Amino acid sequence: MSDTVNITNNAAGDPLAIKDQILEAGAAISQNFSPVKSICAHLNAFHVYASDPDRCVEANHYCTHLNQDVRQCLIYDTPLSNARLIGVEYMISASLYKTLDANERKLWHSHVFEVKSGMLIMPGPNGLPNGIWETAETKEMEEVVGLYGKTYHFWQVDRGDKLPLGEPQLMMSFTQEEQCPRFKEMVGERDVRFGVDHESKGVKREYIAVPEIHEDADSVWKRSSTTSPIRSKEAETATDT
Repeated sequence: MSDTVNITNNAAGDPLAIKDQILEAGAAISQNFSPVKSICAHLNAFHVYASDPDRCVEANHYCTHLNQDVRQCLIYDTPLSNARLIGVEYMISASLYKTLDANERKLWHSHVFEVKSGMLIMPGPNGLPNGIWETAETKEMEEVVGLYGKTYHFWQVDRGDKLPLGEPQLMMSFTQEEQCPRFKEMVGERDVRFGVDHESKGVKREYIAVPEIHEDADSVWKRSSTTSPIRSKEAETATDT
């Protein structure tokens, strides 16, 4: 018998040894994992690189509610047990977003298109009838549609990196289908894997009111493709001084 177990997540490094698996199993039984156990929602969508809007990546969010106005999410490349942690996202209410300064607001994105198009989903548990789960999912979308998100990815899995290399990447969201030429193909492939139909979800969500989106949000779609939100922020700060 091999003393290692192969992990097929494309990360650099040797497979996990059996002895380490045993140690991990023991720690899992005896230690307290309260922060992780507070995760209460799994959301799936696609993030866009603010530095290069032609690139996007699928993102599985595992989210905790810190309070009524703040959520925090760990982002993985897949929903599998060997998934790579590729980033984090913070979500805040519109009322908190308005308290941020103008430069800070440019780092955040809206969720209106993700919700209304059906692209943002909350994958359901196996065995539960889809109709029942969609009722709960749609209620969740009523809340998410008005939130603003700030996201950084550390691991650029879309370009095949075996480790989290380089600087953290500010990520944004799509605000219309035309921003991604492969939108239907990309989201459709995701739908097949999760057994859902984003277009039918979009129809079911038509009743959800569209909140006003602050003019400073979604900055990646409001600037030259050669100017990143981060560099713009630094330039404005330098000018102020």
